[in-house]
Formats: sequence, C-alpha cells, structure tokens
Amino acid sequence: MRRESVKTLIENFGKRYSEILSIDLSKSKDEEIFKWFLASILFGAPIRENAAIKTFNCFKKYALLNPEKILEAGWDGLVKILDEGSYTRYDFKTADKLLEVMQNLIERYYGSLTTLYNVASDEQDLENRLRNLGKGIGDVTVSIFLRELREVWKKTDPKPTILVIFAAEKLGIIKDRTPEDALIQLKAFWFKNKIVGKSFVNFETALLRLGKNYCRKKKCVFCIFKGECLAPVVF
Repeated sequence: MRRESVKTLIENFGKRYSEILSIDLSKSKDEEIFKWFLASILFGAPIRENAAIKTFNCFKKYALLNPEKILEAGWDGLVKILDEGSYTRYDFKTADKLLEVMQNLIERYYGSLTTLYNVASDEQDLENRLRNLGKGIGDVTVSIFLRELREVWKKTDPKPTILVIFAAEKLGIIKDRTPEDALIQLKAFWFKNKIVGKSFVNFETALLRLGKNYCRKKKCVFCIFKGECLAPVVF
C-alpha cells in the first residue's frame, strides 16, 4: 500500500469515535474516560454505528454520564433511553449489562475507571479487570475502549480486532492473522508510513471502518481501495 493511499485511508475513515462524540481523552480526566467507556459498551454490540452514536447522545441529553446516575435511572429508565436512541434490538440486554457493570464499578473501584487502571498490574490485568466488571463486557468492547486510550494509558496496547486484521490483510499491510503478530506488523507499517498530525489510533480506526463497511459486506466495487486490494470481490 502506497503512503499516499495511507493518507487517503485516514482522511476518509480515520476520525476517532471519541472525537465524533466530543469526548476529550487527551487529559486523562476520569469523567471523559467514563463517557468513552459508556460509548464503547454501546459500540460493542453488533448494531449500526449511527444507532450507537444516537444512543450515546441520548444518555448525554439526560445527563446519565456517570455510574451513579445510570444506576438511579433504573432498568425501566435505561430501556426507555435505549429505545429512544434506536437501540431497540438490544435494549433489555444492554440495560441489564449497564446496571451490573455500574454497580461493580462503584463497589470495586469507587466508580472510577482511573482507579481501576491504577490498581491494574499490567496490560493483561487491566483487560481482565474490565471484562470482570460484567458478563456483557467482552473482547470487542475492551478493544474498542482501550484502542483510543493508547496514548493516554501506558498499560494499554490492545490487539487489533478481526475486522482490522481483515482489512489490513486485503491491503497487503500484514501477512499474519494472529492478533499478536498482526499488531507488530501494523505498528511497523505505520512507523514507516505515518502521516503528520495523525496517530496509530487514526490508522487502526480507519482500517476498522474499512473492514466493517466494505470488506465484511463485500462492497468491493464501491471501495476506493479496490485497485489496491489483494482479493477484491468481483461481480
């Protein structure tokens, strides 16, 4: 993949989700990190990106942006907000998940994700502590959450998701599908082809969107990178 193409990739698909939601993670403020955690839970379900964004904005509209407020809303209140945000397919399950996660976050870490991070011994322990907040917190949610905190939390280096790997493989950026090796190859590629003013997070986010919106759906004919794809779907 040419360096000019990397720039095009990031310009079209690399905008951070936290930026879209006006969440500022740069200063490591606990309230902003919590907002991103809530958003990551919403993005973690197999649901349309626009629905997750709309639902987060509903939580923002009703000022439910900390663990205590979410618990105060109760199950019925959460279902109502989720439905307003077009999260109807997963409303009951997500309400259950949010109540469990918020209760555990308060009981174990005083409602603070910064505290959770500080007590984690290393990267793996951090990921395990996040998963153990609730049975609905899986690998995808953890990866989404930690991906945009790479430059904020030192003990953070999540493996790329399958969609990132899929897109990167199609573009010839990586040759190995194992998450560990794929991360090494992605970082090496970015180091050689980095774009001024952008970060590895932008690069990884762009690959995620490409994989999700084009590669997975086999929309190769509409993809601006079809000329560089190693295995385009031709109709």
